[in-house]
Amino acid sequence: MGARRIDWLAAPAGEPLRGKLRAPGDKSISHRAVMLAALAEGTSEISGFLEGEDTRATAAIFQALGVAIESPGHDRRIVHGVGLRGLRASGSALDCGNSGTGMRLLAGLLAGQAFDSVLVGDASLSRRPMARVIEPLTAMGAQLSSEAGGLPPLRIRGGAMLRGMAHAPAVASAQVKSALLFAGLYAEGTTEVHEPHPTRDYTERMLSAFGWPVEFSPGRVRLSGGHRLQAMDVHVPVDFSSAAFFLVAACVIPGSVLTLESVGINRRRTGLLRVLEMMGARIRMEGVREHGGEPVADLVVQHAPLRGIEVPAALVADMIDEFPALFVAAACAQGRTIVSGAAELRVKESDRITTMATALQALGVRIEETPDGAIIEGGGMTGGVVDSHGDHRIAMSMAVATQLASGPVRIRDVANVATSFPGFDALAAQAGMQLRTATD
Repeated sequence: MGARRIDWLAAPAGEPLRGKLRAPGDKSISHRAVMLAALAEGTSEISGFLEGEDTRATAAIFQALGVAIESPGHDRRIVHGVGLRGLRASGSALDCGNSGTGMRLLAGLLAGQAFDSVLVGDASLSRRPMARVIEPLTAMGAQLSSEAGGLPPLRIRGGAMLRGMAHAPAVASAQVKSALLFAGLYAEGTTEVHEPHPTRDYTERMLSAFGWPVEFSPGRVRLSGGHRLQAMDVHVPVDFSSAAFFLVAACVIPGSVLTLESVGINRRRTGLLRVLEMMGARIRMEGVREHGGEPVADLVVQHAPLRGIEVPAALVADMIDEFPALFVAAACAQGRTIVSGAAELRVKESDRITTMATALQALGVRIEETPDGAIIEGGGMTGGVVDSHGDHRIAMSMAVATQLASGPVRIRDVANVATSFPGFDALAAQAGMQLRTATD
């Protein structure tokens, strides 16, 4: 028998969101912190680590590769680094779970090892294309193979002689960039990436913090092989993508005044913040500070009427994970919102354009799909049944939408929320959202 499906049942007219909330640690930074701490010389302590299935899968992979990792308490990890050449072969395939970030970054990192590796994932990840990372890594000398269409599993042959190169991807991707930089740690010569649009610079910042010489500016990064990583303590800020659901909820639910604490505000991540402000949102930053090289602030959000806009193409790469939440904000706004340049949404955990369009249409929203985005007409929402198709960000975005619906809503297949935001429903209830769990 398969696992029971988990659904959420939402009552209409959620309460205004009030008080202070702290969402989980940043998933992208948690992945990278474990990876670099494992390759560093010495012992690193990570605090604020995301206790999600994706990040735990990454930590488990490094344990399988011979790295000792302790868990002294919730959201803490102590990683005893083995150095750049200290990993050893696993006796079995390395399971990335649902994490595309984990698989793509590990493809670059493992391409430089002396041993063979196999990367596998769950049913959703096994449908996600990896060609865009396989091709440039192969150009560096890596030996990788996949299933037809560039799908996982990824088989990586050890002992390859990697050569640094300059790469200019056609599509901007922080995951591809990071995979090449990780391979570049093991390559002869210099590895450079020149992006068509700047993407998240978490990898660059963290490599520098761990002591690796790296030159970077928006859209460009350059490093050479032959250096060492030195252990350090990492404090992981709150994940902006996780905070985004409550950010949008407080914007659209009348009477809300909510403070989101210690949120990472890296400019390459906060495109949604800028778009919401263009739509008329009332958001202010308090206590701006730095944690481990990453900017952090408390975000104070008050309800305000939103208006539809044409989303600037220049901001798409800075909010690619937040588009499901933006679709909800657009559905609640006055007028029309136009999204374009976001074709990457079609190859996420689900086709997020189609899945969000179908879900919002089930609640009476007028939305038209386009090849690389959507046209959304703001207005009211009815009750109904929506299907997340196992996509955690779709499920959480629709949980926000249901608080504005005129009738009860059932959101199907929400178990994968645990990959990025364990305890979302409990935190939502604490904030005032009407949401409960049902199982089949």
